[in-house]
Amino acid sequence: MAAENTLYLTYPLFSAFAIDAMVRGEVLKALLYSVFVLVVWGLGALRRSVDTRVFAKMYADLTVPVIVRQRAQGSDTSAISARVMLSRELVNFFEIHLPTLIMSGFSLVGAGVMLLVLEFWAGVAAAAVLLVFGLMLPRYSRINDGLYARLNNRLEKEVSLIEGANHRQLQRHYRHTAHLRIRLSNREARGFLWIGVAMAAVFGTAVVQLGSRTVSAGHIYAVMTYLWTFAIALDDGPRLLEEFSKLKDIGKRVDVG
Repeated sequence: MAAENTLYLTYPLFSAFAIDAMVRGEVLKALLYSVFVLVVWGLGALRRSVDTRVFAKMYADLTVPVIVRQRAQGSDTSAISARVMLSRELVNFFEIHLPTLIMSGFSLVGAGVMLLVLEFWAGVAAAAVLLVFGLMLPRYSRINDGLYARLNNRLEKEVSLIEGANHRQLQRHYRHTAHLRIRLSNREARGFLWIGVAMAAVFGTAVVQLGSRTVSAGHIYAVMTYLWTFAIALDDGPRLLEEFSKLKDIGKRVDVG
């Protein structure tokens, strides 16, 4: 994943070189870009070829200790069943969300550094945005942790409720569950909005810089692509923070010793 994301991070530079080569009519130099694309996708295919094997085995190795340990602790069948399902969420984090987290980390740091090199003040604006959101992170995470603890408490009781609860109890359970999910979704939506406001300011800084002097088409392309790389990685933040809060709470419940 590290090698793949490093290559992804360099593609705006290779694209810029290819664009400038095409403008100059140097077709052979521009064709080197296609070789770069083949290397990136080949490495990605290699990583994906082992993913399913690794994570399917991880789930199999995790589930049995969860069941055995929960039985030894005297947990009822509904709680054990819920925790087995939660263990699948734990594996899903590593299979689906961890690659996104690594890619976002590479993109935020790498794109920020490249912006500082290519357009200094745009890079400074991006770093300032990262600093402000970083300062807000602890409080945001604490609230998410509390909401996911309450949501998972509800999910653990779901099997027993399905077995014996009356209509009113079921309705109250599912309405409260929906309310918690809506609160989490609203927090994620607000996070996206604030990221959009911040990135509009960063893009504005870059446009003013680029528009105030003569630069090549390749340079403009590289700067704008690194800005979008930074923005998309930052945009993943609210969702990844939710998944991490979910992971922490599941880790406390799915006890494998």
